[in-house]
This record gives sequence, C-alpha cells and structure tokens, in this order.
Amino acid sequence: MRGARSAKWVAGAIGVALVASACGSGDDNSSGSGGSGDGGGVFTVDSGEPQNPLVPTDTNEQYGALVIDNVFANLVDFDEDGELVYTAAESIDRNEDGTEWTVNLRDGWTFHDGEAVTAESYVNAWNWAANISNNQKNSYWFQDIVGYDEVHPEEGEATADTMSGLEVVDETTFTISLKSPFSYYDYKLGYNPFTPLPSSFYDDPEAFGESPVGNGAYKFASWERERKITLEAYEDYQGDNAAQNDGVELVTYTNLNAAYQDLLSGNLDVIRQVDTQNLPVFKDDLGDRAISQPYMANQTIVPVFYSETWEDIDPQVLQGLSMAIDRETIVNTVMNGSVTVATGFVAPGAKGYEENAGGEVMQFDPEKAKELIDEAGGVPGNEIRIQYNADGGHEAWVTAVCNSIRQATGVECSGDAKPDFQTDLNARDAKEVKSMYRGGWIADYPLNAAFMKELYGTGSSANTGFFSNEDVDRMFAEGDSAASLDETVAAYQDAEKELFELMPAIPLWHQQVNGGFSERVSGVTFDPSGQPVLTDVTVD
Repeated sequence: MRGARSAKWVAGAIGVALVASACGSGDDNSSGSGGSGDGGGVFTVDSGEPQNPLVPTDTNEQYGALVIDNVFANLVDFDEDGELVYTAAESIDRNEDGTEWTVNLRDGWTFHDGEAVTAESYVNAWNWAANISNNQKNSYWFQDIVGYDEVHPEEGEATADTMSGLEVVDETTFTISLKSPFSYYDYKLGYNPFTPLPSSFYDDPEAFGESPVGNGAYKFASWERERKITLEAYEDYQGDNAAQNDGVELVTYTNLNAAYQDLLSGNLDVIRQVDTQNLPVFKDDLGDRAISQPYMANQTIVPVFYSETWEDIDPQVLQGLSMAIDRETIVNTVMNGSVTVATGFVAPGAKGYEENAGGEVMQFDPEKAKELIDEAGGVPGNEIRIQYNADGGHEAWVTAVCNSIRQATGVECSGDAKPDFQTDLNARDAKEVKSMYRGGWIADYPLNAAFMKELYGTGSSANTGFFSNEDVDRMFAEGDSAASLDETVAAYQDAEKELFELMPAIPLWHQQVNGGFSERVSGVTFDPSGQPVLTDVTVD
C-alpha cells in the first residue's frame, strides 16, 4: 500500500517523500483547543481523500490508512530493530510448528463508544471481513486461517458464516488455527486488517465507514468531503502512545505546492511530502524544521499482465526496459537527490534486505537493454504508457524515465496522467490500466516478505498488475512455512532472485522523507511506514 503502510516502528524522525501514494491541496486550516491531549490544541497535516469508506479491511492506500492507523490500535507494533512490541495484545504465543497461535489481550481497553474490547471483538471482525459477500479489499489477509475457503470460496457463495480456525477462549483470549505452518504470523498481526470492531459496526457497516468507531489513540470526529477529516484525542485510551495534543485535522490537498505554501505561511502545521519544484529550497526555507531521511518504501513501474502488451511477454523485454532506465541521473537531477536508487525489490531496513539483489538487471546499460528487447521480439506495438496520479508530484520523473527508455531502446514511452490518486487506484482495480502504472509500496511489517508476497503472490489484494507464477507462489509458501524467522527471510531472498528472472515489476528507487513542520508545533516525527506519528506532536 499501503500500502499499503502500517505500524509505527520507531519514535525517530522518518517520513514521506515522492511516495507510494499521493498528496493534495486544500484551503481550510483551523486550530483550536479542547480535547484531552497534554500538548494543547489541534494541529493540521496535509492529506487527501480516502479511496473507500473508513473500514480497516477495506483500506489499503495511504490517505485512508492515516485515519485507520490512528483511530484503531493494532495488536502489535515494531521497534527500531524490527522486533515485535505488544500494543493491544498482552502476548501472542505459537505452538512448535507455527500452526496454532494464541492471542492474549490487555485488560481495560474500550472502543470510543465505551464498549469493552474483547476477544469476540476480534473474532467477529475477522469473520465478517473474510466473508466473500462483504467484498472487502483486504479479505485476502485472512486466507491462511483454517476455514477461510468456506467463507471465501474461489467460486460461488460462502458455505459457512465463520472460519473454523478462530475460537474465543475467554473474554481476553482467542486462538488462531492456520492451514499450514507460518513462522511470522505475529508480524502480520501488526497490520490494520487485524484490528477489532465494535458491535455497532454490524448494525450499519456503510454508516460506520463514514464515521468509524475504533480503539485507538484518536476518536473520529468528522469528515468534510474533499476538505478535511478531524480526529480528537481519546481520553480513555489504554495504550502507551496516548496523544500529546487535543486532536488533528487531516486537510485535503490536490496540489503539493499549495500545501507547501500553506506551510510557509503558517496555515499548515505538518507537510508529509514536498513537491519536486520545492525540493531544492525546502531545507533552506525550513531550516531545522525540514525532515529528510529514508523510510521503508519503494517506487516501481508495474506492467498489467492482463493487457495485450504484457500477457505473454518474454521477461527479457522487461529486463531490457529496466536496464534502459538511468536511475542514477534521474535521482540526482529530476529528483534532486530526494530518493535513493533501488538495486532490488526490498527496501533497506527490512529483515532480509540485500544490497544488490537485482544484479545487472538494475544497472543502466543502453546497449544491453536494446539487445535484450530485440532478442525477445520487442515490445508489442513498440509503445508503453506509464499511468500515474497527477496530484502526487510524479510527472517530472515519469517523463524522465520515458525519455531514458526511448533514447536507449527506441521504444515509445509516455505518461498517462490521472487527476488524483483515487482515480488512479480505481483504474487499477477496474483493470483499466493501458500498459503500466506507477507502483509505490510501504512495507506492512519489517520483513523482506512484505515487499513480495503481498504484491506478486497470485490473488494478493495489492497485486493489481495480476502477475501470477506457480513457482513464485511455491517459493512464497515455502518461506512462510519455514521453521524459523531466519529461514523464512532466507527463503524470500531466494524468491527475490527469482522475481528478477520474471520481472513482475521494475524497481526504480526507495523513498525518503522530504517533509517539514511549522513553528507552531514540535515533537514532529515520522515512522518507517511513511506516516507522521500524530500522537507525539505538541502544539506550542
């Protein structure tokens, strides 16, 4: 997604760049007081319009995730070394082979409507989300649980209402039975599809999506479409990361420069990404209020394998296109050094990252690029298009990538701009992408598997290029069922090498923070999922 996107892994300053989702423009900025935070006042953050209603299992893009991650609390988060930290869970234990997991919840947690958070709150939510009739984007995340195939068959209607692999033991304990051994299932539980839901959700799921009730540090206050979403600090929050402020307004922007100008004029408090035109000056403009650091995400261009161009393509063509891209020059000029050149699918910081996983396929070599493409029969029609969202600051680099491909290989290349990120995502979901799309991904958990299985596994919810390969699926399955986490990581390193033989996408670069904050706030930090840590912000 997130990204996807996901847990808050560190309390360090890490954040968003020209990134896996997009950002936008707006004109309403207000600050106030009241609420429960210790830092006083409400602050503003640039954001955009979520693609879908705000239900955790139907949200896998960054704008909606920024809300979900703060209105809901996960069972676990991760520390700066990528190790598990319990949040809503007291403990998560497994049997010897990783097929049975027991979750013990912390006492005293409540939803924002006062209802107690219990084991049943989780089990009921997961069963509802997995059921095929509820059509949730993230239902795929429950496929490892015994009984998923009955509630979510490949064809036809569900033959059961609940997954037999979920069992409530008592008020604060439930068990998860998996179809096969799974070494890192507790890591997956740090992603927001595994959050609980209150009983009020089932009365009217559609209304809940417009005004969600969670168990997180902030409670939802209002959603003014195309303008802002307001969150308020939750007084009775039981986690260790209670809000140090009274609340936050997530202001919708459709133009990154407009957001930056609002920051400079004091009408915006936190900007998550600076657009290309302001990258050369934002550090001088903001001084020690500028943030520029890497985070765990990557940028790719993704072929859609349902198109006539790519459905039967020789992977050698895609290897050639990769070698036709002068990443180093584009990063140093067009991107102004705001990102780092990728050498593999996995971003630095994830367990299992290898510095040069892609080898020569990731090296700029125009002669070899043209040779590979010609030997494999060329690009059908000798033309490609790269779809991207125009509100995310991507036009300049898409143009540069196309120019590099054209000059190196003679293949015609052009951008296919969609007005905003929501339109871009909808085109992917509807299989309307003509050739390729700009893919960006923020890891949902700090393992190399997070950059592969969720994107390139057959049927994965984020696999909107519809790549499918039986050998790759087998390698992913072997990695999941390895006896230890270290063996899982090693198996996925082997799978990454196989991906470079097949090229389900072309990695470009890894993201880097290029954001900042106003003089009105302090304590501004970003997590490796590319999101600001809202709870740490104080309003001065």
